[in-house]
Amino acid sequence: MSTDEKNPDATANELPGRASYTQFAGRYAEQAPGKPHNALYERPATRSLLGAVAGLDVLDAGCGPGIVSAELAREGARVQAFDVTPAMVELAKARCAGLAVEIAVGDLGRPLDWLADAVVDRIVCSLALDYVEHLAPAFREFHRVARPGALLVFSMSHPMRDWIDTRTRGSRSYFQTTRFGLHWGGFGEPKPWVEAFRRPLADIFNALTETGWAIERVLEPEPQPEMKAVSPALYAELAQAPAFICVRARRL
Repeated sequence: MSTDEKNPDATANELPGRASYTQFAGRYAEQAPGKPHNALYERPATRSLLGAVAGLDVLDAGCGPGIVSAELAREGARVQAFDVTPAMVELAKARCAGLAVEIAVGDLGRPLDWLADAVVDRIVCSLALDYVEHLAPAFREFHRVARPGALLVFSMSHPMRDWIDTRTRGSRSYFQTTRFGLHWGGFGEPKPWVEAFRRPLADIFNALTETGWAIERVLEPEPQPEMKAVSPALYAELAQAPAFICVRARRL
């Protein structure tokens, strides 16, 4: 693994998700529900793969401020959720108050030891696995807590898109897993410094199939038509090339 050196204050051993989102959890929780990248692009694509959830037990892994958890609970799911950032967990609890949602602090890179074996019918993990260096342990834990035949739906940054961007790639090979950082715009000032991992597509799919999951469908999403009026430049960009990849797999 190579580590981006653009931020001299970054600690290589910090959890990227927690370190990144602690800086702007409140701003993210306020803006993400309507932000075009999320509301008119990633969330509809991910949600289309998940299907009906009424009456099902669903795990929202890396739930952030509880946007998806709340939606699923309102559709009749019983939701267990967790996030690595304590500030996000508190925001999720506030958003999901009164709904059938249980929320905990948890790390995708470690065992989900508060969850028993074979207790969920669906797992959704929306744009959270980019902050995990090694995917196989996370997929293995998802397999453990899922019932036979359960579905796992997750979204990540598109590996080729991130490699084409020289800010994330630097001089490194596509085949390397790299940790990089960028200042994110769109969430106000100060711009948060967000670190994540970029890895080759084969590493994602192989980690998935080697831990007992069968890939059913892959989406390289296109923007929703409504985005054209809201953010024409972003619509044109995402209509040309995908920013994310969304995957549905079934537990064997």
